[in-house]
Amino acid sequence: MDSGNFEAYANRDSLKYRSVYGLNDIPTMYRGTIRKVGFSRAWDIFVQLGMTDDSYTIEASENMSYRDFVNLFLGYSPSDSVELKLRSYLNIEQDDVMWAKLVELDLFNPKKKIGLTNATPAKMLQKILEDSWTLQKDDKDMIVMQHLFGYELNGKKHQIESSFIVLGENQTYTAMSKTVGLPVGIAALKILKGEIKTPGVQIPINKEVYEPILKELENYGIKFTEKEVLRL
Repeated sequence: MDSGNFEAYANRDSLKYRSVYGLNDIPTMYRGTIRKVGFSRAWDIFVQLGMTDDSYTIEASENMSYRDFVNLFLGYSPSDSVELKLRSYLNIEQDDVMWAKLVELDLFNPKKKIGLTNATPAKMLQKILEDSWTLQKDDKDMIVMQHLFGYELNGKKHQIESSFIVLGENQTYTAMSKTVGLPVGIAALKILKGEIKTPGVQIPINKEVYEPILKELENYGIKFTEKEVLRL
């Protein structure tokens, strides 16, 4: 997970895209991500502590241990351990599955160093998470995406379903790297070849940009399957 993706993940708000796509007048817009049970609750722990903040840097962060980092967000106690302070602050029992998730991340290790100079809390947390979340050599990731568009036309309700599944090959050629990197690479080549002529920085809502990219992505097995459903 690179820093751009991490920061976007920590601060996602899809509603701002209403105006970008000209959808200000639609009554309902949802965005959801399927996660393992407990993921959202565990992530909320980092949010509550302030670890996802990317607005300031911490001096001498490179020399801090993972345990020191956690302790930064907890009150001082002359006797209580970091573990006890965190459980008390967030009301987490020792047999709670949330506690097991935190321990699994090796958050309380006094020997592992952050190793990032003047880093923000978000970047320090990213470093810790990458240690545990990095794919192993033969691991495969998978992306499943589905869009549902419901609308009413001439008194009848319709729904368009658009979806795709992309499976990664290994640690290097991941589904995430394909879906993020290939569109950018394809766009760059088409700009160099003069096939995309619109000047300036563009976001992919212009047909000149997204139609040829989507078409070429099909060569890499990345293709949305669409079908229209009549809703009664």
